[in-house]
Amino acid sequence: MQGQNNSPKPDNDNRQNPKRPNLSWLYLGVMVALLFFFMTGNNKTFKQDKDLSYTKLQAYIENNAIDKITVFDDNHVVASVRPEAQKIVFSQLAVPDSTAVSADLTITTQIPSVTEFSEYMTAQNALRKEQGQAVIELTFEKSRDYWSLILWQIVPLILFILFFVWMSRGMRGGGMGGIFGVGKVKAEVIDKDNKDKVTFKDVAGLAGAKQEVEEIVEFLKNPKRYTDLGGKIPKGVLLVGPPGTGKTLLAKAVAGEANVPFFSMSGSDFVEMFVGVGASRVRDLFRQAKEKAPSIIFIDEIDAVGRARGKNVMSGGNDERESTLNQLLTEMDGFGTNSGVIILAATNRADVLDAALLRAGRFDRQIHVDLPDLQERKEIFAVHLAPLKTDNTIDINFLAKQTPGFSGADIANVCNEAALIAARNDHKTVGKQDFMDAVDRIIGGLERKTKIMTDDEKRSIAYHEAGHATISWMLRWGNPLVKVTIVPRGMALGAAWYLPEERQLTNREHIEDDLCSLLGGRAAEQLFLSQTSTGALNDLERATKQAYAMVAYYGMSDKMPDISFYDSTGRYEYGFQKPYSDRTAELIDKEAQAIIAKQMARAKQVLLDNQEGHHRLAELLIEKEVITTEDVESVLGPRPWKSRGDEIIEENKESKAGSVTA
Repeated sequence: MQGQNNSPKPDNDNRQNPKRPNLSWLYLGVMVALLFFFMTGNNKTFKQDKDLSYTKLQAYIENNAIDKITVFDDNHVVASVRPEAQKIVFSQLAVPDSTAVSADLTITTQIPSVTEFSEYMTAQNALRKEQGQAVIELTFEKSRDYWSLILWQIVPLILFILFFVWMSRGMRGGGMGGIFGVGKVKAEVIDKDNKDKVTFKDVAGLAGAKQEVEEIVEFLKNPKRYTDLGGKIPKGVLLVGPPGTGKTLLAKAVAGEANVPFFSMSGSDFVEMFVGVGASRVRDLFRQAKEKAPSIIFIDEIDAVGRARGKNVMSGGNDERESTLNQLLTEMDGFGTNSGVIILAATNRADVLDAALLRAGRFDRQIHVDLPDLQERKEIFAVHLAPLKTDNTIDINFLAKQTPGFSGADIANVCNEAALIAARNDHKTVGKQDFMDAVDRIIGGLERKTKIMTDDEKRSIAYHEAGHATISWMLRWGNPLVKVTIVPRGMALGAAWYLPEERQLTNREHIEDDLCSLLGGRAAEQLFLSQTSTGALNDLERATKQAYAMVAYYGMSDKMPDISFYDSTGRYEYGFQKPYSDRTAELIDKEAQAIIAKQMARAKQVLLDNQEGHHRLAELLIEKEVITTEDVESVLGPRPWKSRGDEIIEENKESKAGSVTA
């Protein structure tokens, strides 16, 4: 029963038909060659258009300025001028000075009759022989007729007109797939016999997303199971998520598991400089997919062609992109039938997509592929650690805890960077320290130990970073500290690494503790050094954004509670008007300033309460340049609160133990 529905049509797909060669370049080459021949074939010599008198021609002949003459039957001659006489002859005719002396220059003259001129030249050549001079070569030819005139002057013009007509048809996507085949789709086709398959086993994490797409694959393999109950296959599935979370990898796994033809291309591949090419490619893509149904079409970065029409009031609409989108909408749900064709698409900007594209009947399902949580990061690390030579110091739980907010692509980069660092240091295996250095390298940038700093600058940075470390350690909802350094790294003169708590919900207390920790560096400078420096720029930027978000988005303000001006549709993104009045804007500013002032006062109070510990941390930083969690714990004592990461790991262990017991 399975074999009746999961294979493409055998009549045309499995034959070894060679591709028809694209002759457009050959046609263009022949046309250019003909045009070049027509335009230059009869103009090899410089032609003097001004007619000379017969008397002047006789003077030039008698003064030995002519070396050969062609006589035409319509009583005119073309005389070739000797190189040494060209300057004299053509200066009298006002020929430009740039004319090359070595060129074969000629002059044209009307003669009384061919017979009379022949008798004259016979007498002249006899005289030249007597004087020991070379005779003038004399040839006779027929003059060009009207057919020749048409051939050499009118035919090139006709060819030019035909060429531009052909090009204009190609630009509209007509003819044989458009000019040079630009109307043809450039999709990568992955057949079921492809050896380098990616399956669901190669995709770590993404349990919910995999469950959704596995149902699509199962429908393609065994449609009768669903159709017997009256169900219909979804027409489109949209994968939505941040960059690097595995959307494209998941689509490749669908291609490997489905065992049907898989057409893959990017959204930008539809758009070209030629008008109508995008719509032509959409039609060609769906035509091929229907011929090989059941099949899957995958469009990566669909926001390149699927942006909302008429949304950007600043720059206006793009007619070519919108016509491509209209064609895509028609193909997905028009009068035509697409039985057996499923469209997969991926984007990280679902908010800018056109509403008509997201409606039911086109993209029936939206699968959110989010950043991996702690447990999923462990699975991803297990996949990427497999090909590495690691030692017994590697703890996957530790690595997963050290990389909150990392995507699957980021974790792959960490593993690769750790291997490079181990090789650079001549290590036989990749160890824990190599991974720590890799995480630091990716988050903070390259260490710049050669950067020269004075003792005062070092002391200022140490007190600043110790302020962050002290406050985050003493606040319950502050992020747990990992490491603090005053070694310049990237663009920063000092840095502190924390483990952001991976909460599903964030309360006001969580944000306020985070704000207080961010302001700890500036508070320490003002309290203990009586100065303010530019080193707090990034801290102040993040704190200001969080304070405004609390007021304008989260409704966490005392004077503006339960009000949010967040726009999920993006309608005001390019607009000139805000969704609130000027008076409300002033109130938002005052509330944000009040929140920051309150947390700054709180940060100073925490530092004053723990002044001795802060100073010891700062001096330890100046001495060691890098301190870790153990150093902070030895100075400030252990934290009485358990981090959420530890709680998640314990819960997973208990759930696994319970399942084994059951």
